[in-house]
Amino acid sequence: MVVRRPSWAGRHRRDLGTPADRATFTTLHTASLAAPHLRAGLTRDGAVRSVRHLRTLLGTDAVALVDTATTLAWDGSGGHHAPAASGHAQPVLRDGRTLVLGPAEIACGDAACPLRAAVIVPVTSEGQVVGALAAYVPDVGASLVRAAVEVARWVSAQIELAELEASRTRAVEAELRALRAQISPHFVYNSLAAIASFVRTDPERARELLLEFADFTRYAFRRGGEFTTLADEMRNIERYLELEKARFGSRLRVQVLVAPEVLPVVVPFLCVQPLVENAVRHGLEGRPGVGKVSLGAMDDGARAHIWVEDDGAGCDPEVIRRALAGDPAGDSIGLGNVDARLRQVFGDDCGLVVETAPGAGTKVSFRVPKYAPGVRPD
Repeated sequence: MVVRRPSWAGRHRRDLGTPADRATFTTLHTASLAAPHLRAGLTRDGAVRSVRHLRTLLGTDAVALVDTATTLAWDGSGGHHAPAASGHAQPVLRDGRTLVLGPAEIACGDAACPLRAAVIVPVTSEGQVVGALAAYVPDVGASLVRAAVEVARWVSAQIELAELEASRTRAVEAELRALRAQISPHFVYNSLAAIASFVRTDPERARELLLEFADFTRYAFRRGGEFTTLADEMRNIERYLELEKARFGSRLRVQVLVAPEVLPVVVPFLCVQPLVENAVRHGLEGRPGVGKVSLGAMDDGARAHIWVEDDGAGCDPEVIRRALAGDPAGDSIGLGNVDARLRQVFGDDCGLVVETAPGAGTKVSFRVPKYAPGVRPD
């Protein structure tokens, strides 16, 4: 039996398109190699790792990246010029204009050195000059000036993306600090009071509760960590509920229904616990008798459906709308904070859905994708 190779197989490997297609692919590939190293900002390490790829993009004898104080990185021939690159860039750093230098400024005493000219272009972030890209060659032509300007603009875009990412990280950290500040006054005092009530009557129970309290606070006030798994979030909610049961006794009834297949789903850190705390507060505080809190998470196709419900006094929907809008005057712990973080990470269709009315209890639910690019537990 003779097995013939398909006629298209060889062509597929060799067919890389027209010369223009190949040049475009090469340029995009080179840019993709440099981009990750610039996403931390204009740092020495990022400059060192990216400058070789920038020189490939420009096709010049040498390229330097400088910040406002020093030469960060050099790649190519004529390395003895590297310390002077920062000085060459000073006019660009001051006025933000592209500068072309000739032999009078660049040429050195080494007859074998090919560098006789340079084009220096500003690198900006949010309208401010933060550094410069310098391309060194034997002679500067108009095409090189245009190419250097475009590459510097691309570098500037990467630096701005880095700053946006840093700003986003700072904003998330600030939101988590604000959420922790909201949780702690309500929870810490009541938990310690409940533990103290068992110290004489049931020391072993007091010890267990103290350990639960320690584990809860260690998780809730941990440093860093934007995301966690639903399993970890639910484990900490169990600790929280044990402490609340110690406080309310038989008045608090809890029902938990969680499908095992959604436990690995990644969610924003402290996105469920504040909803449970709200349910306990509004379901029990200020009213006699028994209050019921239900929480669950179920498979919903490509998403996980998570909800928290109480049978308490309910609320005016307008008050909830203001809380979701971030009104600090309300007493719903972190409702707007959780909603904003869910929308920021997963999109507006993953924000909180609140069903409530006076005297009808409250149900808060949301859906998150089982997998989202770039979202991983910390």
